[in-house]
Amino acid sequence: MRYTHLLVAVAVAPESQRLLEKAITIARPLNARISLITLAADPELYNHFAGPMLENIREVMHEETRIFLDKLIEKADYPVGQTFICYGELSEHVLNVCRKHDVDLVVCGNHNHSFFSRASCSAKSVVSSSQADVLLVALAGD
Repeated sequence: MRYTHLLVAVAVAPESQRLLEKAITIARPLNARISLITLAADPELYNHFAGPMLENIREVMHEETRIFLDKLIEKADYPVGQTFICYGELSEHVLNVCRKHDVDLVVCGNHNHSFFSRASCSAKSVVSSSQADVLLVALAGD
């Protein structure tokens, strides 16, 4: 199959650079587009007593996630088109992006860290309900 648009599910973690590099090895020979999707930490999960400060904390965490994505893209030796920073259930956002942006391959990392565990669980949901192919990349021991 000739892929035209890859969506790479990354986390704010060093392994994401390797995951993006692996996606690039698929995209480059096909001249396919690459987009990134990630979950931003939700401050409500960390502090139930912050009240009015939650919005400011959410903005800071969103900005930190944006900075991480910008650095990830800067290190990539391939153009990255769109980026999506989401909150909540990753699989729902992946499915939505796939539908709206004609994604035909979703690339997720499979690692022991909690995000990648959630991503692999989300990948099962994406596989069962999406028209896009899903590739789980082993990152442990890389």
